[in-house]
Amino acid sequence: MWRVNEIFHSLQGEGYHTGMAAVFVRLSGCNLRCDFCDTQHEAGTLMTLPQVMDAVLRLPPTPLLVLTGGEPSLFIDEAFVATLKQATDRQVCIESNGTRQLPGNIDWVTLSPKCGLPGGDVAPLVVNRCDELKVVYCGQDLAQYDHIDSRYRYLQPCWSPDGEQTRRSLDATVAAVLAHPQWRLSLQTHRVLGIR
Repeated sequence: MWRVNEIFHSLQGEGYHTGMAAVFVRLSGCNLRCDFCDTQHEAGTLMTLPQVMDAVLRLPPTPLLVLTGGEPSLFIDEAFVATLKQATDRQVCIESNGTRQLPGNIDWVTLSPKCGLPGGDVAPLVVNRCDELKVVYCGQDLAQYDHIDSRYRYLQPCWSPDGEQTRRSLDATVAAVLAHPQWRLSLQTHRVLGIR
């Protein structure tokens, strides 16, 4: 059984696949306690793998199936991923904080480490290779991510319900990308569009 926060159809709002249609399987629970997190980790419904599959297959077909959370690596394994891939014939992606090893049959790894952020250093980073590195920027030293092998590097402003604070975060992130051009800016376009 898996505790599922939600399963939904939308556009990927962040990183490399921004704008692509995707089905998201958001699992409940995380091993970190980041103070800016927007997921209700206590919420969720216990579901069997067949129930998860049924919910996914009732949604429109998309090129991407995104496992997110929380921290999905707490709950999934290679068998879970293989079942999803076989049943849906989709690219299975994961969004992970990198504090646990990931199944080897994931098609696309988005690593979003929370090192150096309040509540993010509860568990050490163990993943050092990914397809995209997507860092929520709060002014931390970017050199701490130099050892991570990634095809793409994104800095993302830390969103806040306080519009002025979000604006300051955006300005700081733009300045950081200008100063460190190996990084690209990633915006949470789903927030701009008012979608999930």
